[in-house]
Amino acid sequence: MSSSSELDGPRPNGDVQQLATSNPEHEKTALSRGLTTRHIQFIALGSAIGTGLFLGSAGAIQMAGPAVLLAYLASGAAVYMVMRALGEMSLRDPLKGGSFSRYAHEHLGSTVGFTMGWLFILEMLVVAMADVTAFATYLGRWFPAVPAWAWIVLAISLVTLLNMVHVKVFGETEFWLSTIKVLAVIAMIVAGIFILIFHLGSPTGAPTGVQNLWDHGGFAPNGIMGVLFSLTIVVFAFGGVETLGLASAEAKDPGKAVPRAIKTIPVRILLFYIGAVGVMLCLAPWSDITSETSPFVQIFDLVGLPAAADVLNFIVVTAAFSGLNGVTFSIGRMLHGLAELGDAPRRLAHTSGRGTPVAAILMVAVALGVVLVLGLIIPEGVFMMVASIASFATVFVWLLILASHIAMKRRIARGEIEQGPFPVPMWPFASWAAVLFIVGVIVLLGIDEPSRPALIVGAVTTALLVVIERLVRHRRASHQG
Repeated sequence: MSSSSELDGPRPNGDVQQLATSNPEHEKTALSRGLTTRHIQFIALGSAIGTGLFLGSAGAIQMAGPAVLLAYLASGAAVYMVMRALGEMSLRDPLKGGSFSRYAHEHLGSTVGFTMGWLFILEMLVVAMADVTAFATYLGRWFPAVPAWAWIVLAISLVTLLNMVHVKVFGETEFWLSTIKVLAVIAMIVAGIFILIFHLGSPTGAPTGVQNLWDHGGFAPNGIMGVLFSLTIVVFAFGGVETLGLASAEAKDPGKAVPRAIKTIPVRILLFYIGAVGVMLCLAPWSDITSETSPFVQIFDLVGLPAAADVLNFIVVTAAFSGLNGVTFSIGRMLHGLAELGDAPRRLAHTSGRGTPVAAILMVAVALGVVLVLGLIIPEGVFMMVASIASFATVFVWLLILASHIAMKRRIARGEIEQGPFPVPMWPFASWAAVLFIVGVIVLLGIDEPSRPALIVGAVTTALLVVIERLVRHRRASHQG
């Protein structure tokens, strides 16, 4: 258990590792290193390609028009800097693991580390609720007689088992699920280009071609504010890339796997998003792309693909299950990291003989069940207010990751700790630009009326977590004093 002095303020390098190793049962808390470079790359890639692209891109297009492509570029650049910051922190001392709350503990203090870790867990629980609900809903298209709760129980049971066996099983599962998603996006882009070349028509019957990028009110029909407000939707399409930081703790060769994933994944993500959305915008006027029907279904219909809706249904089911699988992994590893730091029950830090945090994963399964039951019994309006924490938490966690990295770089400059092997590019300008971008998105959440509840609920939740951490620290100090 941590002392009061350990919980006060930033710790010098090594103290966090000492906190984890000082327990006599440390050998039972070590995670397995079973993820290959291939696993790491597809975990990071798959976590950022989900239902937000397949079904949710229409909302951002309606806000910004074709200029939404600029919003994806800007968001992708900021996310790249977040990933580079995570990479530098994780590779500077790979033995500490990849729980980014640990970095906040070390460089910003225990209060920030505690708050970041639990805010991330709450965010992921809400995302899991959306994923498992989508899984049940879309399977209901094929099996209407099966109650939704049966699919939900099946999904939670499967991801729990997959995560409990061995991290390599999780990595292999994510590799194949992510491969399906990636192939679906590539197929959509190729089909769209085929339609454009052979003039097969558009999903809405309007003329096709690159002129659709500027013919209908201009490239930015709703002006600069439309582009800015679209960022409040676009940034969440990249949510989940933080999983890379958590997975790095279990890479067989983090020095090779993490840099390779970070250097290639952002480019691939941008290609997939820019390519897919760009093709959509060339196939139809932006004003005709609505959320009523997925653009993917419309495109597959045009090329004569039989049962286009069923194909998309399969892709979305896969994406939802992959998302739930990744969320279970992420929460389990974050709980494990928090437990090692004393910010969660110590029991959750224990691992099996295969190096899997079984207790933490079982806790995730219980939490998922509780969240889903609450979603059924709490009035929808109230629950949606609570669920909006995910919108705020995504960008706020990114901001704290960048802040932890900046604090670490300052300590390096003062000679307190050594520079790691994977420094961020264009330091400090690119890092501070990413910080300003994320702060701007948070401000936009408050300005934009539909997203304002996300900022309010998120800020209140963050404040409550700070108070809880202070109370826990005071209680520990009282018991030890």
